[in-house]
Amino acid sequence: MKSKNYSQTKSLPLASRLFLSHLVVMFLGLTSVVITSKIYSPRFFILHLERLQSEGLNLYYVRRQLVDGFELAWQRSTFWSVLAGTTAAGGLSYWVSQRIMHRLTQMEEITQKFAAGQFDARLPVSDIPEFNRLGISFNRMADSLEGVEARRRELIGDMTHELRTPLTVIRGYLEELADGQIEPSMQIYQQLIRENKRLERLVNDVQELSKAEAGYLPINLQAVDIYSLLEALVQKFSDQLLEDGPSLYLESSANLPLVMADIDRTEQVLVNLIGNAIHYTFEGSIVIRVSVEGSRLWIAVTDTGIGIASEDLPHVFERFWRADKSRVRTASVGEYRHSGGSGVGLSISRRLVELQGGQIEVESQLGVGTTFRFCLLLL
Repeated sequence: MKSKNYSQTKSLPLASRLFLSHLVVMFLGLTSVVITSKIYSPRFFILHLERLQSEGLNLYYVRRQLVDGFELAWQRSTFWSVLAGTTAAGGLSYWVSQRIMHRLTQMEEITQKFAAGQFDARLPVSDIPEFNRLGISFNRMADSLEGVEARRRELIGDMTHELRTPLTVIRGYLEELADGQIEPSMQIYQQLIRENKRLERLVNDVQELSKAEAGYLPINLQAVDIYSLLEALVQKFSDQLLEDGPSLYLESSANLPLVMADIDRTEQVLVNLIGNAIHYTFEGSIVIRVSVEGSRLWIAVTDTGIGIASEDLPHVFERFWRADKSRVRTASVGEYRHSGGSGVGLSISRRLVELQGGQIEVESQLGVGTTFRFCLLLL
């Protein structure tokens, strides 16, 4: 029977349970006051009368009447006090319960809107500190989820756009070959292979970016001699540069301190940065500079290419972003320039640098050149 009553109480709305809990507390408090005063007040009054008699005041004939009058006055005053206190406490408890429930109802409505896809829904400021802190935390979470949803939609849109171009080219060639409008040739097959590689590279880059953003890419930090890596990459890219293209230089001391890094991921970052510099630099030079600042080693890739406009600089590390999305990416300089990048290389590079405890920066001036620099922690 007791458990049944308990389950019925638990099934009551929160507002009713709050109100009942306040009433129980109020009842216990008033009961304690009444019982305590009932026990001790008459005794104290009698002691007071006895003290007056000891001082020479004759109360023998009126003592009984005084005690009876005191008890009657105490009973009446206690009754009205309990009535007034109960009314005030009950009203206050009801107001507090409704105030709390109003805020909780607001939260429920906002969370339901958020769950239904209204990611701009936010909790208003509350004058209750605890609810206000909860609202701030919820709004911060909502901002984060709204950003994730926005990036998801952008990713889908960008992926659709990026996939459409090579697929359209491949379909066009295949339809013309099937209809006999063009004759099969080595050039056509090579173009189909290039577009297929472009699709494959795009899918791989997006997969790697997703792993990097989720923190699933394994990072094997160890002591690395960065000079040997830079020297090998400069030699590798120099062999691919055309005679009328830019020159590639390495400006660094051969006695560089060791850094804590993942050599494979660091090479991937450098390949992306040097490849971008080659892709957008048609003449002049590309210089790789290394410097030590405090506990960090900085690697900068500076080119004399087309540069990036100042209003575009905040977006260069966003996935699928390009300063000129209509630019035709012509074929030249081997694999790193033949069809342009997938648009996620710099996003991957930033995440890989951050996973190694470093940071990456960019400076550029339109028509003058661009400098990408990132740092690694010294051993």
